[in-house]
Amino acid sequence: MTTPDPTTTDPAHANTMIGLAMPAWERWSERVVVALGQNPGLFTGPGTNTYLIGTGRARILLDPGQGVAGYLDVLEHAMEQSGCESIQEIVLTHGHVDHLGGVGQMLERFGPLRVSKWPWPDFDAPCPAPLTPIDDGAVIRTQGATLRALHTPGHAPDHLCFLLEEEHALFSGDNVLGVGTTVIPDEGGDLLVYLASLERLLAAAPHRIYPAHGPVIEDGVAKLREYLAHRAARERQILAALGEGAARIAVLVQRIYTDVPAVLHAAAAHSVAAHLRKLEREGIVRRVDAGPAREVVWSLAQEAT
Repeated sequence: MTTPDPTTTDPAHANTMIGLAMPAWERWSERVVVALGQNPGLFTGPGTNTYLIGTGRARILLDPGQGVAGYLDVLEHAMEQSGCESIQEIVLTHGHVDHLGGVGQMLERFGPLRVSKWPWPDFDAPCPAPLTPIDDGAVIRTQGATLRALHTPGHAPDHLCFLLEEEHALFSGDNVLGVGTTVIPDEGGDLLVYLASLERLLAAAPHRIYPAHGPVIEDGVAKLREYLAHRAARERQILAALGEGAARIAVLVQRIYTDVPAVLHAAAAHSVAAHLRKLEREGIVRRVDAGPAREVVWSLAQEAT
């Protein structure tokens, strides 16, 4: 699951997916059709993008969504309109519930299908089908499309992105969103690793990005540079906020996220926590006391007592 990280901008132009609407399905290229997962919410935006990939009668389904009512109708309409008659196999970017949760629904409707992902037992246990492991660099083919897997952890330890070689485009999963930026969750998230994954994606220089949430991104390189710049700016804001005095995460959120709705502060707290864990490992900040993660008081390292 993804949580949008709002930026501190004018509230009328806050960089979030609140209120963002997308069509139930849409053709984004000759070989890419998106069907919306019908699971809108604060943490999913308009819903999870699920993708029919290829040009043949049987196509890859990348991320089958969360398994909610109404999704099958959308998917089958997208299949019919795009000339897809069956699902060749299911491929997963990672094991968060809004990506893996729909596997059972697909098997019930379409029968046995191969389901492939990077293995991670903590996330894989709920899957009702045996999983075929995907390694970094693995290639999955269907008529008209070739996917090459890139292990890009940080948002989740099992996270894969996929390069669509025919378009030199990127299926980014939750690592890059169509609007906003991805929060690194407390459980399984690692900002240092995530930044390395972004650098790897930037080195791949994708033309377009097809995200798991939000609209298609037309300039992949510019978006990845924007993401890296955003993280650097957020880190400077956190250090400046700590310069005002030691504080708990909730106080830091209030100091930094002054121009965004309070409903997004819980998501912002994940982002601040991820940066603090990174800065702690680098010796730049320290915990002043012990206790539950959200209750710890943080300080600049040289000011900690």
